[in-house]
Amino acid sequence: MSKYLFVVQGEGRGHLTQAISLFEILTAAGHEVVSVMVGMEDKHHIPAFFKEKITAPINTFPAPSLVYGQTKAVKVWDTIKTHLLQLRKYRKSIQFLADEVEMHRPDVIVNFYDIICGLYAQFHRPNIPVVCVGHQYLLLHNQFVSLPDKKIDRFLLNLNTHLTSLNSTKKLALSFVEMPEDKAKHIVVTPPLLRREVKALTPTVKPYFLAYITHHKLGEDIINWHSEHRDVEVHCFWNNPDFGNEWHCQENLTFHQVNAEKFLNMMQNCSGLVCTAGFESVCEAMYLGKPIMMVPVPNHIEQQINALDGERAGAGIADTTFNFSRFIEYVPTHQSISDVFQAWQGQTAQVFLKNLEEVAQKKVEIYTFRRTSQIGRYFRRSLGSTL
Repeated sequence: MSKYLFVVQGEGRGHLTQAISLFEILTAAGHEVVSVMVGMEDKHHIPAFFKEKITAPINTFPAPSLVYGQTKAVKVWDTIKTHLLQLRKYRKSIQFLADEVEMHRPDVIVNFYDIICGLYAQFHRPNIPVVCVGHQYLLLHNQFVSLPDKKIDRFLLNLNTHLTSLNSTKKLALSFVEMPEDKAKHIVVTPPLLRREVKALTPTVKPYFLAYITHHKLGEDIINWHSEHRDVEVHCFWNNPDFGNEWHCQENLTFHQVNAEKFLNMMQNCSGLVCTAGFESVCEAMYLGKPIMMVPVPNHIEQQINALDGERAGAGIADTTFNFSRFIEYVPTHQSISDVFQAWQGQTAQVFLKNLEEVAQKKVEIYTFRRTSQIGRYFRRSLGSTL
């Protein structure tokens, strides 16, 4: 059996839940995850659901993340400037990761879209294969159709994606739908990684809508719409440190702090999901056959592409504002694709085990060959010195 070390980009919950799912797949197959490294400033910020599901040692390190400032939108140039000024700190993160790898000596490093891991692989050149996992690698695929405009934003997103995958052996690109392998770029298209809890749910339909926002300032838009539609019941999940676990903002509008179990229970019974266009939440709703309206965070090019891709896959509709009125009109016309999506997602364990075990085995073969060659050279030198 093989040893794996995870490096996880800690912003949002998508990469964290993907890591949980892959942890479950690998350990169920008898493999060992020896360490999980999470790119975030403070270990105390790791969500409880992640610490409950990951039984391997967890460490954190400073890593780049998006900058919002006082606005609802991503501030692209402020993000770049902020992180250029912190290169010394990120250099220490790279060394911290190198020390962890040296201590555990895994057979494979699995990188969930973390740039520190990409820089580590580039500068340290470990004799260990690095496999990258994330929806973002699909955007590099030669058959993926992206947005026709926003060329600078797409360039910066793809640049970041390339940086996370420097010196990688293989990229496993999570996708809503099946696509062929892009062999030239070492991209294998895979089903999404969903947690067991999602697949254990039995969906029903109750008269409320669920919302999930990755940036709490977007809650203002939901409040403004709901002030004119107080007869519509909405439950919104956010991560706002200024409020408690539940805030009953007004009649039929409640904000909940992010809680994985509570969120899934409410998704199981909702009439539809309105969310910022993160890949993971959309996949969970697609699996349960829920209609979805995807509203990308302003200036967040990745979410804009996700919304386009999700709409194309049949998940639901995309919009630029939290216009629940349009979504309410759409819901009765929605055609669920849960059967097709579940069949695709049902291949996840098989696809990931095949690719990761294959990489681990090649590493063992290379190591054995090199060791054999070294022994041969030793004997040739020894024999030569006695002749």
